[in-house]
Amino acid sequence: MPQTTPTVVVLTALPVEYAAVRAHLQDPEELVHPDGTRVERGRLAGTPWTLALAELGEGAMNAAALTLRVVGWLRPQAVLFVGVAGGLKDDVKLGDVVVATKVYAVQGGKVTADGFEARPEVWHGSHRLVQAARSALRDLEGVRGHHKPIACGDVLLADQASPFAEFIRRHYGDALAIDMEGSGAAHAAHLSGQLDALVIRGISDRADAGKAEDDRGGSQERAAAQAARAAVAVLRKHRPRGHLAGGPDDAEEGPQSARYGGDHLDFRGSTFHGPFVAKQVGRRGDGERR
Repeated sequence: MPQTTPTVVVLTALPVEYAAVRAHLQDPEELVHPDGTRVERGRLAGTPWTLALAELGEGAMNAAALTLRVVGWLRPQAVLFVGVAGGLKDDVKLGDVVVATKVYAVQGGKVTADGFEARPEVWHGSHRLVQAARSALRDLEGVRGHHKPIACGDVLLADQASPFAEFIRRHYGDALAIDMEGSGAAHAAHLSGQLDALVIRGISDRADAGKAEDDRGGSQERAAAQAARAAVAVLRKHRPRGHLAGGPDDAEEGPQSARYGGDHLDFRGSTFHGPFVAKQVGRRGDGERR
């Protein structure tokens, strides 16, 4: 498909997460980077976005490296990392969705004679995307959303009585969920400059000894589907930079369209595949145009 509309990249780690987002993609085509990295790109109905979907695999380091590669390749306006996570609070239920207002990288610190001193890194979710998420999830039927921080570490937490779980509670008490890739994607987006980025997680387990049983019961599929629904709802609200919203055809209009502003045509964000010819119009002294 010709690239004439702005691109948003949606990243996933697991096949179940990829499948949940792919269900919303129309007319997908596979693109292959020279290094072998693959994405599927298609339309997201009812929005001006072209959506490029990638499955990166697990781990923050892997997510950071491949996010940078995909962003440098496709030059998107926004990046979403969408998938499942473990819940850290009793009031967060399986199937709930957490929109990460902050992402903590929890494993940085200093070991001293008095113990471990946490020295976390933190990335804030894009203000524009967080605001779009607040609006989108407010009325999204069947999705219970939270807008809170998440913790990220290269650890699969399955024991709430473990020293690591206690460490999270002590130092990151406002985190509602824990994942393994969010910090890598958030850091890569930060390095890429002015790029809107957001992590959206569906709760598939309670990060405790019942994780395997929850997974066998289909909790990952349900949580991934809820996260994908939330991500799509966010993108229906989020507008590309320079996009003028508000008209009846706004959902179908891309920024490649020319817009008449009374005295000029606005072609910002346009893509031309041939010469563009125009005539400069001045004004006569009596106010008539020529």
